[in-house]
Amino acid sequence: MPSRRSVLAVPGSNPRMIEKAKGLPADEVFLDLEDAVAPAAKAQSRANIVAALKSGGWGAQIRVVRVNDWSTEYTYADVIAVVEGAGEQLDAILLPKVIDAGQVRALDLLLTQLEKACGLEVGRIDIEPQIENALGLRNIDAIATASPRVKTLVFGPADFMASINMRTLVVGEQPEGYEPGDAYHHIYMTILLAARAHGLQAIDGPYLAVRDIDGFRRNAARTAALGFDGKWVLHPDQITACNEIFSPRQSDYDRAEEILDAYSHSTSEAGGARGAVMLGEEMIDEASAKMAQVIAEKGRAAGMTRTTQFSVETPEGAAPSGEPN
Repeated sequence: MPSRRSVLAVPGSNPRMIEKAKGLPADEVFLDLEDAVAPAAKAQSRANIVAALKSGGWGAQIRVVRVNDWSTEYTYADVIAVVEGAGEQLDAILLPKVIDAGQVRALDLLLTQLEKACGLEVGRIDIEPQIENALGLRNIDAIATASPRVKTLVFGPADFMASINMRTLVVGEQPEGYEPGDAYHHIYMTILLAARAHGLQAIDGPYLAVRDIDGFRRNAARTAALGFDGKWVLHPDQITACNEIFSPRQSDYDRAEEILDAYSHSTSEAGGARGAVMLGEEMIDEASAKMAQVIAEKGRAAGMTRTTQFSVETPEGAAPSGEPN
């Protein structure tokens, strides 16, 4: 899976903002045709998005378009316009307000027809379902497995809060009266568990107070700690903080790679084919290696490089003759 630490939302109605997004360090950019675009501007926004995708300059960024949800009259025209116009430059369609697997399958069928008609490889355009209401959360496992195109599950906090009548007007913050604790914990864990059960990434939604970077960091740290892969950003000032929060700390990344090297050596014939070994003051085994693999893969995907190297002679007990103490 590519890194999706930061997912930048850009209104399709604003060509200047779209052009600026090309030079920003967000892992993914989604060009919006839904909530950020007024009904009267949707047709022109489709044209803006197609032109921007075709003009290039995106580098390694994942390029996504958020279409309108299936309850509107815009969805089919959104999908047809962007795939016919710029399907070769499109990585995924973000489908909002998903309530059941049928909506994902409908988009899958439409994409398949368009890919065939446009001479594109069938299945090359992914789907990112956005969970924004109680029914979508209840049906999340069926949604996650509705199509092999599904690669991520995305949380939409504002609409979700409205759908369950949460008593607050501040998106992502705790509702007054719910203390101590986290009013979103069940939602976060349900999305995360579904993503992990089906081999998908989990992406958190936006923090709307775009100039409150401390608040953004506090909000993002909650889902990063749980294991989410990334979060939406609404302003360039949030990107650096987001990439940092959803990347491993350098010391953790170095340690993870060291654990993997030590365990690989200890389980090899040259290392004595042992199942557990001391690495410094810590005993590591297969479970330790699995935990380290998660951190290492996140770091590699983020382009991190090691600042330390493992040596079989230096870590206590890591040499072939080493025994757990």
